[in-house]
Amino acid sequence: MSSKLGGKAKPLKAPKAEKKEYDEIDKANLQKKKEEEKALKELREKAKKGGAIGGAGLKKSGKK
Repeated sequence: MSSKLGGKAKPLKAPKAEKKEYDEIDKANLQKKKEEEKALKELREKAKKGGAIGGAGLKKSGKK
């Protein structure tokens, strides 16, 4: 009784991704994209901390 009838099936192996060769234009575009993502990430962190990006905005008064 050495057959595998039950149990978890093994996942198929994914083929290895081929390494892409980039020319200088592609490298420059990738670098620019990384810098933009980094800047957006910094802005999001700044917004989470409560820092205003554009200014003070509207403030609510205690009057009703």
